[in-house]
Amino acid sequence: MLKVFSTNVVVSKGYDGAPALKYSEDGNSVRFRIGKKIYDSRAENNARWLNYSVKAFNSVCERIKKMQLKEGSFINIIGRLDEDSWTDQKTGESKSNTVIILDEIEYAGSVKAKEDSPVSSTAGTNTNTNTSSAQNPIDSENFTGYENFGGNGFFDEE
Repeated sequence: MLKVFSTNVVVSKGYDGAPALKYSEDGNSVRFRIGKKIYDSRAENNARWLNYSVKAFNSVCERIKKMQLKEGSFINIIGRLDEDSWTDQKTGESKSNTVIILDEIEYAGSVKAKEDSPVSSTAGTNTNTNTSSAQNPIDSENFTGYENFGGNGFFDEE
């Protein structure tokens, strides 16, 4: 498997008016698309979009629910590349698509909360001094969805 680390990607809107995030019936998995605008000198306006399908399962899916992701949310992700294969119902033709299976997710560009910020009272707050829960904020009862995926945030200012 190839590992993927993507920063500052945006959750794409759903196709043809569908919701941006599609949860399974049992709620243990979610599918959505992400996009990243990149520089391309050959493209119109010197930029184009890269778009990828993303899947998350179990605890990562639960984290996404708590984060209340929606269309337009900017996120950072760590995952692995995989491939979905299916048969087109109209043509009977076999098709495949590259998909990212999420291992970790966080809001993009997270910074330490300011005192006047509406989320400052809960964001990044962990009343439990146990280091294992600090490393895995999803286990904390105070989880808001704004916590980083590994203790101190990679993008946090020191």
